[in-house]
Amino acid sequence: MSYTSSSITKRKFDVVIVGAGGSGMRASLQLARAGLNVAVLSKVFPTRSHTVAAQGGIGASLGNMSEDNWHYHFYDTVKGSDWLGDQDAIEYMCREAPKVVYELEHFGMPFDRNPDGTIYQRPFGGHTANYGEKPVQRACAAADRTGHAMLHTLYQQNVSAKTQFFVEWMALDLIRDAEGDVVGVTALEMETGDLHILQAKTVLLATGGAGRIFAASTNAFINTGDGLGMAARSGIPLQDMEFWQFHPTGVAGAGVLLTEGCRGEGAILLNNKGERFMERYAPTLKDLAPRDFVSRSMDQEIKEGRGCGPNGDYVLLKLDHLGAETIHKRLPSVYEIGVNFANVDITKEPIPVVPTIHYQMGGIPTNINGQVVVQQNGNDRAIVNGLYAVGECSCVSVHGANRLGTNSLLDLLVFGKSAGNHIVEFASRTKSHKELPKDAADKSLARLNRLDSDAKGEYCQTVANDIRATMQQHAGVFRTQASMDEGVRKINAIRERVGGIGLKDTSKVFNMARIEALEVENLIECAQATMISAAARKECRGAHTVKDYEHPADHPTAPLGRDDANWMKHTLWHSASNSLTYKAVNLKPLTVESVPPKVRTF
Repeated sequence: MSYTSSSITKRKFDVVIVGAGGSGMRASLQLARAGLNVAVLSKVFPTRSHTVAAQGGIGASLGNMSEDNWHYHFYDTVKGSDWLGDQDAIEYMCREAPKVVYELEHFGMPFDRNPDGTIYQRPFGGHTANYGEKPVQRACAAADRTGHAMLHTLYQQNVSAKTQFFVEWMALDLIRDAEGDVVGVTALEMETGDLHILQAKTVLLATGGAGRIFAASTNAFINTGDGLGMAARSGIPLQDMEFWQFHPTGVAGAGVLLTEGCRGEGAILLNNKGERFMERYAPTLKDLAPRDFVSRSMDQEIKEGRGCGPNGDYVLLKLDHLGAETIHKRLPSVYEIGVNFANVDITKEPIPVVPTIHYQMGGIPTNINGQVVVQQNGNDRAIVNGLYAVGECSCVSVHGANRLGTNSLLDLLVFGKSAGNHIVEFASRTKSHKELPKDAADKSLARLNRLDSDAKGEYCQTVANDIRATMQQHAGVFRTQASMDEGVRKINAIRERVGGIGLKDTSKVFNMARIEALEVENLIECAQATMISAAARKECRGAHTVKDYEHPADHPTAPLGRDDANWMKHTLWHSASNSLTYKAVNLKPLTVESVPPKVRTF
């Protein structure tokens, strides 16, 4: 049976939020408490959102365990971003950090405590005091289950505020009117298979990252870039998608994350000679250098023959010297992961680790209020009315070319709250909904009916696996221009196959094959954006390391081939034309002096 416009249910809300992770629920809490009628859509139960996997902590300059202030945090984030982060947004995030952490504490977040009752803070990679002189303890932690504790805390507060959750619903497409304003979304209810129109004064995308475009990933299977796909199909560009963070310590062979909090507590990386090799690469910060730096160092050890195991394809993370008591108190989940995924007791022996795709620095371009911005009439920051984005699916850009650990959870809190406040203000001035266009659901109907009409079409997971294999091969830790160019050709070819995906089973009730096929249409947008953007950036910066440009002839002294003269700019990928435009990085903070670009050493 095909989908028809006559069978679509329509509902009205003040705000529709797509995604019930940390950023979505922080925003929804602000909105529900203000009395707005809020609908939060989620493919999974809210406390199963991927924020639950964040382990190490929330970065904030509380100064509970060592000297710290927001200026140091600001400097570290700018430097960590390899100067591609917008310094006005970075300053805003770092100044707001202590406020949102204390607010979360008052919501009931069960942070670990110091003997004097203050929030426990551990060291983390790239976080320093006095502008890089020494490591600082800035990560506010709840053992190694910080994201889990945060998600449950926010969910409980949202239940109290009577937020409406639509669980096991998948948003399909943004609805834009003739003026380009966003007036709602179409969504599929998994339980019934019915298509709905959710009309809203404001839509907020909080769908998380798209780490499942890679074969080896720390991301959950739900992280298929749905918000990014929705934005790209509606004509909104994706920013800085070439920058993907490889987390240094994914369990070798499993990809499961071992928090940077391990190294914050004192764990060390070893090669097959038993050497603590990070001392050679980062003499000051050693194992607590930023993630892009540590990942490259690990990869170099492996490539130069100092990897461990029968194939020499991983290094070891040693924790046993911390003592069983500290491990069970501060890193209980890591202990369980070691037993379950590596058959290793980390209180007695080291665990095999390898850099694994973890986080996207790019996303939907926004300002510090969460409003989606585009290029229009010479303005790089023209606002798309009615549309906001927060969390990993957005690019504000506070992470630039490389995110510091703990800034992801901070990003969720700061910009989730900021967007919530801005939407409340907008709602107070906007009394009525804009009219829905007559073709509001046409794109979604066409997508669903095309899938249902082709029983002999290609299986969606075959296409998805080819996307992942291509991205893993051509957009890894170290890239070459020839390999990226080949990756562009492969992804463009796979794009053609996505249009030929079909369904053998066209039943409606909990048809997960249909959901997976729709997810592949989002995966390809993110994969193509990544591959095109990566091949275009002719330099090394942060997580984007290209062998061809490590020591270019025209810039012999450039650090790792970073080319500030030509590439101090953001990329913007446009789906319709499969092409790029650019905009300048904002190096002007709000109140303090800019941090000028310089060589990153640790």
